[in-house]
Amino acid sequence: MIAPIVRSLSDLRARTKAWQRADETIGVVPTMGALHQGHLSLARAAREKCDRVIVTIFVNPKQFNDPKDLENYPRTEQEDARKLESLGVDLIYVPDPDQIYPDGFATTVSVSGLTDMLCGESRPGHFDGVATVVSKLFLQTSADFAFFGEKDYQQLQVVRRMAADLDIPIAVIGCPTIREEDGLAMSSRNLLLSDRARIKAPVLAEVMNDLREALLAGGRMSDLGPEAEAHLLAAGFNKVDYLELRSGRDLGLLDQAAEDARLFAAAWLAGVRLIDNIGV
Repeated sequence: MIAPIVRSLSDLRARTKAWQRADETIGVVPTMGALHQGHLSLARAAREKCDRVIVTIFVNPKQFNDPKDLENYPRTEQEDARKLESLGVDLIYVPDPDQIYPDGFATTVSVSGLTDMLCGESRPGHFDGVATVVSKLFLQTSADFAFFGEKDYQQLQVVRRMAADLDIPIAVIGCPTIREEDGLAMSSRNLLLSDRARIKAPVLAEVMNDLREALLAGGRMSDLGPEAEAHLLAAGFNKVDYLELRSGRDLGLLDQAAEDARLFAAAWLAGVRLIDNIGV
């Protein structure tokens, strides 16, 4: 059975208040749609932990710094609803734009420190848009738990910091990255890859895994990084935004493998920006 789609805040709250009166826990999976197995794994995790599950679908204009990127972002609402059909999702919240940003909306949520590097450096304002819309979705859904994929690890850390700083009573749970059989991290943006580019895309994960092994063997990022970037460009990637080793706790820059270190990458392939990260 396809979960009901709700588009207004008043309808959403009518349902969540009933669940709260019944002392049922609520889990939310915030998405921008174009759902893939990574998103569905989050819905399954929410179903296992919570009495009620809400999946939100909202293509948030405030986190796009390129209007063409916003215009081209895939929108597949009915297909998304069918994909969620067998997962026991109780509600799909697809808010009309005025339910998130009504006339006169003038507030921005900004998280400093964690947003000054990686995707924050190459996409100005992106994480302000993420923090703003996610804070609204947390408050609108009254969820007890929120589920995010580790593929967007920087986003996960930003959302955790935002919820803690604003005293939003919600536990933010990170879930493992889901990958295609050839190693490519699942992403809605993968739908934008041409057939030719899709064949090249797994090289990103291959280069990162080779780099991880070299770092674990005692290598330094300052020595290994340039060669890894050159490998990506030789494989057909157009540009490497970043390829960096950082702390998984505070995203501080590292040169050698350490406890809780993570390798982060963002690279352009045929007009599509791919991101990935792996533990080292």
